[in-house]
Amino acid sequence: MNKLVVFDFDSTLMDGETIEIIASELNLQDKVAQITKRAMEGELDFFDSLTYRVSLLKGLQETKVDEICHNLPYMTGAKETISEFKKQGFKVVCFSGGFKNATGYAKNILGYDADFSNILHTKDGILTGQVGGEMMFSDSKGDMLQRLQALLGVSYENTIAVGDGANDLSMFKYAKTRVAFCAKDCLKKEATVSIERKDLRLLLNVI
Repeated sequence: MNKLVVFDFDSTLMDGETIEIIASELNLQDKVAQITKRAMEGELDFFDSLTYRVSLLKGLQETKVDEICHNLPYMTGAKETISEFKKQGFKVVCFSGGFKNATGYAKNILGYDADFSNILHTKDGILTGQVGGEMMFSDSKGDMLQRLQALLGVSYENTIAVGDGANDLSMFKYAKTRVAFCAKDCLKKEATVSIERKDLRLLLNVI
């Protein structure tokens, strides 16, 4: 029996929002944080908010972005929880509306099997302010989850989705166990499990 658990990255596997931490290099953290909050609460279109926020990062050196993304604070219990899921036979995947610089690096530290995220476009080692990738839209996570379920032969009943914001709603549709982790109200309404403490090990009580 194939089983799948999908985690969001920012504010779920990682304690914070990657784009806000990057924006702090340009003293734009507060501006970006306000937009991120509204997007995660479902007040703004995800694509529009993402492309606008990334446009504010234009001019940053890619090496600086990588340095930031390689030093992010991971959520308490993330590594242990992923390890336990894998012991129990789950495939563990990360979906992120954030960036490959962060999720690709964290994959080797936290131990998940695959990551799907977005790519910050660069030219001559400098961010152009443009972005593309697999998680650009509000329905991207749901679409990718359906594809993975078909590819891996995993049923709705054997799928767990874990997230915190509005762009996780689309993957909740295709998972029987829907975990709102320190989440926005819009996600809690659709969840089967709510965790209010920043400790992913609490998730192990529900599997």
